Amino acid sequence: MRKILVWSYVVHNLHVKCCSQLGIIQQVEKQCAHFYSVSITEEEARSGFVCRVQSSDKSKFKVCTRVWCMILLYFDKVENGGLSLALQEDSAKTGKVTSAGMYFLGFPVYRLDQAAHSMATAKDPDMAFFKKLDGFQPCELTEIKAGTHVFAVYGDNFFKSASYTIEALCAAQFTEEKQNLRTVEAQILSKRVELSKFESEYREVLQQFTEMTSRYAQEMQAIDELLKQWSEIHASYTVAPPMKRSSSKNKNRSASKDTKEDGEVREKKSTTRERPKKKKWIRVPFENYRGPNSAKIGAADSS
Repeated sequence: MRKILVWSYVVHNLHVKCCSQLGIIQQVEKQCAHFYSVSITEEEARSGFVCRVQSSDKSKFKVCTRVWCMILLYFDKVENGGLSLALQEDSAKTGKVTSAGMYFLGFPVYRLDQAAHSMATAKDPDMAFFKKLDGFQPCELTEIKAGTHVFAVYGDNFFKSASYTIEALCAAQFTEEKQNLRTVEAQILSKRVELSKFESEYREVLQQFTEMTSRYAQEMQAIDELLKQWSEIHASYTVAPPMKRSSSKNKNRSASKDTKEDGEVREKKSTTRERPKKKKWIRVPFENYRGPNSAKIGAADSS
């Protein structure tokens, strides 16, 4: 960020919006910054002030109040007319857009450091869960004074420019949102304390589960071994010689031979059954045969 101090920069005027006005839409070149000057009245400072920037491009940027880097930066003026960085906020993905914001609401507000959570996630999924809220820390500044302030948007992209929209808002119209923010942040802080206690309980139960799982495997192995010994002792109550175990090849050959022989026998029986039976002819001595009319024929001849 020190490089920004020696840059020559142009400061654009950014007006505070108290109604439904559109923000300024700009396009910041890669590794460049846009600076904005905002004048805040006493009433606006008491009501609260918000500076937000968002982009739908798939690239990161940072916003700064009185800034010179890639963040949302907030600066204080120094005696020589330069800018001294007072606050910075990295952009984060929220839904389909990338956004960053600074909230000067007159009460403690919090920011979530995504970098701390990402480092924990890479090491251990369980650790990532329990450390998810560790990056939820209070912002350094909670209020802003009346006067002129400088913000900047820096394009954190090495390959292309990024389009963005920047808004400067008076929080007077966001009374309900301010109360909701305080309520939710209080719940998050309470949940962080609960999560710390839950982690201790979880680690203890997880260790017990690991031990029980290991014991389960050991007990199963011991039971199988005892049942095997029990079966062998039962089998030892005999005077018969131990059966010879033939090799698997002999068994296969014997089974194949039996199957072949059985098939041949069946085939032979089937052939025998299917062969037609020959008719038996009885030889009759015709010289001694007399038909049913032989008597009559003899009688006729004798007459």
